[in-house]
Amino acid sequence: MVREVRIVEEVEIPENVSVEVNGSVVKVSGPKGTIERDFSHAKKVRISLQDRKVVVETHFARRKDKAVVYAVAAHIRNMITGVTKGYRYWLKIIYSHFPITVKVEGDKVLIVNFLGEKSPRVAKIVGSAKVKVQRNDVIVEGINIEEVGQTAANIEQATKISGFDRRVFVDGIYIYKKEFMEG
Repeated sequence: MVREVRIVEEVEIPENVSVEVNGSVVKVSGPKGTIERDFSHAKKVRISLQDRKVVVETHFARRKDKAVVYAVAAHIRNMITGVTKGYRYWLKIIYSHFPITVKVEGDKVLIVNFLGEKSPRVAKIVGSAKVKVQRNDVIVEGINIEEVGQTAANIEQATKISGFDRRVFVDGIYIYKKEFMEG
């Protein structure tokens, strides 16, 4: 078992972004909004601010501790990207048998007439993600990549079918593009 003495990962902070570190809680503010995240589950990792960088480090790291350092740094990078650009996922509504209708009501997405079913299928919108329906596209936007990704996954999962041949019954809602909002 080999341990590395010190593992350090630095994350650059852009000019229009401010980062606060309070113990294991990281708060990132930018032009699009604010994201706060608690990294208290990463016990051996120390997060600090030095100059215009967030420094994530650990000492005498095993392989898993090293992976946690890089994962925490990646989460902070995603938070910075979210408050500067934002995230957008595109989903395509595909049907060959029954026309599907998608509606947004509060914090739920209703999928009506999927495979001719009488009751609508429901997908939960997570956190502050915003969902829009344009013709055959469902657009999920937000500043937190985890909320946007989970909302898109919930919509895709709500139309998952089993017991049918996937080559014939292609009906569903599928993620086909992921991008930054850029403005």
